[in-house]
Amino acid sequence: MKNNLLALFFFLSFQSFVFGQQGVKTDDAKRSNTHRVVTNSKSELKISRLEIPKTKSSDKIISHTGYSLLYNEKYKQANWVAYELTKQETNKIFERSNKFISDPQVKSVNAFNKDYASSGYDRGHLAPAADMGWLASTMIESFYYSNMSPQQPGFNRGIWKKLEELVRTWAIENNSVYVVTGPILAKGLSTIGYHKIAVPNYYYKVILDYKEPNIKGIGFILPNESSTSALQNYAVSIDSVEKVTGIDFFYLLKDQEENLIEKELCINCWSWKSSKISSEKNKAAVSVQCAGITKAGNRCKRRTTNASGRCYQH
Repeated sequence: MKNNLLALFFFLSFQSFVFGQQGVKTDDAKRSNTHRVVTNSKSELKISRLEIPKTKSSDKIISHTGYSLLYNEKYKQANWVAYELTKQETNKIFERSNKFISDPQVKSVNAFNKDYASSGYDRGHLAPAADMGWLASTMIESFYYSNMSPQQPGFNRGIWKKLEELVRTWAIENNSVYVVTGPILAKGLSTIGYHKIAVPNYYYKVILDYKEPNIKGIGFILPNESSTSALQNYAVSIDSVEKVTGIDFFYLLKDQEENLIEKELCINCWSWKSSKISSEKNKAAVSVQCAGITKAGNRCKRRTTNASGRCYQH
C-alpha cells in the first residue's frame, strides 16, 4: 500500500509539473536575472564522486571506467547513469565500436540484441558514446546493455542527441560538468522483447557545473518522442527532477549549497548553441596515454597526440 501511495504521489506530481511547465518556466525566467551563484574562492572545489546520487545500503553501484550506474532488475535498465565529463574528455580519440554487449557486472538477466530486434525502438545510450571516446575501454563500456534504454528513433536521433551535444559544449565552456541521466521508471510501462524491457515514457538529465566563479545546475525532462521544440522548453530545476524520480542528486554538497543550486532554474546562466568541434583538430591537440601494449603485457606509459591514440612504437 505504501509503495502504491508513493507511486501515485510521484505520478500526480509529474502530471502537475507537465501541465504547469510553462508557468514554471515563466517564474524561473524572472528569477534568472537575480540568480545567485555559489562561490568559494578560499578552497578547492572538489568532492569525490559528487556525481553519484544518494543510494540505499542495499543498492549495488556498478562502476566502470567512464561512468557508474544503478541497475534496476525489474525494468532491465539503469535507474541512473552518472559521470563527470571534463573538457579534455570531449576530445574523441576512439570511434564508436557499435558492438552492443552485456555488462559483465550485471549478474542477472541482461538485455540482448534479440530483445530490440523488430521492436521499433533504438538501443538508446544513457551515457552517450560521444562522451566516452577518450579511451578504448570507455568506448567499449558505453555499449554495455546496462547503458541502454528503449528509445523512439526520432527521439534518440533528434532532441536527445541535441541535448547530449549541448552537454558536451557545457563541459568545454565550464572545464567540466557532472551528469546524471536515466529513464523515469514507473509501473504500467509497456515492454519489448523476451526479457520484457520496460519502455520509458520520459527521460531525465541533470547537470551540475561545480566550477568557480559561476556554480550552477539545471535539469531536463523529455518525453520519449520526436520533437522540434527548443531544449529550453524542457529545462527544469533539479528539484523538479528529484520530485518526479525520487532520486536525491548531488547530496554530498552542503545542505545550504545544494538547496540553492537545485531549487532555481536559470536559463540565462547557460549557453544554448552546441559547438560541434572538429574531431581531427581535437585529436591532434590532446595528449593521452598510449593505448599500445608492451611485450611484457603492460599498457605503454608514453604520451601521444597521435589521432590513433598510439605512440610511434605502436
